[in-house]
Amino acid sequence: MNIGIILTVLLVGAIVTYFSGNKFASKFALLTSIAAFGLTIMALNAYLAGENWNVDLPWLTKPAINFALHVDGLSLAMLLLTTGLLPLIIASGFVTKFEDEKAIYSLILVMGAAMAGTFLAADGFVYYIFWEIALIPIYFIALRWGNGDKEERRKTILKFFIYTFAGSLFMLLAFIYLYTKGGSFAIEKLYALQLTSTEQTYIFLAFFLAYAIKIPIVPFHSWQANTYSKAPSIGTMLLSGIMLKMGLYSVLRWQLPLSDEAAKAHVPIIVTLSIIGVIYGAILTLKQKNIKKVLAYSSLSHVGLIAAGLYSLTFEGFQGAVLQMLSHGIVIVGLFYIVEIIYSRYQTYNINEMGGIRIQATRFASFFLIVLLASVALPTTFNFIGEFNLLYSLFKVNIWYAIIAGTTIILGAFYMLRMFQKSMLGESIKPFQDITISESIVLIVIVGVTIFFGLFPQPIIDLIEPSLQSILNQIN
Repeated sequence: MNIGIILTVLLVGAIVTYFSGNKFASKFALLTSIAAFGLTIMALNAYLAGENWNVDLPWLTKPAINFALHVDGLSLAMLLLTTGLLPLIIASGFVTKFEDEKAIYSLILVMGAAMAGTFLAADGFVYYIFWEIALIPIYFIALRWGNGDKEERRKTILKFFIYTFAGSLFMLLAFIYLYTKGGSFAIEKLYALQLTSTEQTYIFLAFFLAYAIKIPIVPFHSWQANTYSKAPSIGTMLLSGIMLKMGLYSVLRWQLPLSDEAAKAHVPIIVTLSIIGVIYGAILTLKQKNIKKVLAYSSLSHVGLIAAGLYSLTFEGFQGAVLQMLSHGIVIVGLFYIVEIIYSRYQTYNINEMGGIRIQATRFASFFLIVLLASVALPTTFNFIGEFNLLYSLFKVNIWYAIIAGTTIILGAFYMLRMFQKSMLGESIKPFQDITISESIVLIVIVGVTIFFGLFPQPIIDLIEPSLQSILNQIN
């Protein structure tokens, strides 16, 4: 068996989901996503047992392109995030009744396959194809099933598409140039290239533009908040939980090893930009009345810290970044799911129109508080492990980086607890039905995973450590 079976299951599942009709589409999509996660667990066990699930099939001769997928600890961790979140994201859609369900759920599975392919690709051209394909489903999901005025939504989503697509073209040019130097898109051949300082600088900047937009890093973030608020919550979960991790992962897998000297030269600039994003995102969060925008800007702040850790070029930074990618993906999906539950009862995202929910729905409020505390990196939660490593890595580079970036802990606690206070406490404004059994199951899984890996992170650390050490050796 090889790792390509997971992509095949997701794509075949998307086709079956579409032709199953609206009545059964959500059920088939959920079963497909669970099957993909089960196969990922099998791949993990096979990898730990020393089995080879890699794919390397000749595709084109001129240019020389192989359909190559590579399994290592890092790619498996991101694959686990992708296939693990897909069932939760699909199940979260049960809260909302979508028009033409067969279309939206099949698009989710296609997007899942493309994101999984991005994390597994070991050929630059194949990687670029998956990277671009992932953009198409979310464009249609956000455009057709999004929120607010249709014309305003169309402009927002079009800006997002053009912005991210245009940035990716620079990455494609970088790959084409690298192919002219080595005659191959294979990642190990690209790693072996001897590039001049000037060449590395151009490669570094080309990749940086694509990834800074996707992550996003200030000042390339202008698409994020409006896109998150206009997309349906199920689309926002895909964007924030998995898709933005494509950019962070790619910094680690592609950009830094291919332009190591340029990366070292630009560390102060990029880390400074990332830390600015941490503070800027937190300040903007304090001003928001729309609860989806609160989460969007808080996400900008969190990923700014992850990016800073990556560009610190330390092992602790790499480890903390990957752990935080995983934990952030789980928690942000939980938060957007909670927001969608509130919207399904109140039909509003305005925090000022909420209140008193805790009295009517104690169980729901308890889940909300646990997920919220995880998002501010409370010790014993998964987020704490990654955030500690990230701040430690910045401390090793420059103590002021750590001090300034560390303000995200204080600011994050303030705006998240204030959001909880305004939406959950006080007098009841409207009746609120407590969560159903299916809604409870999704939240129990999210809370359980967050606490379990907060207490026992070592299995993930052991999984990713060899890959991170190999990348660090390549850079050095």
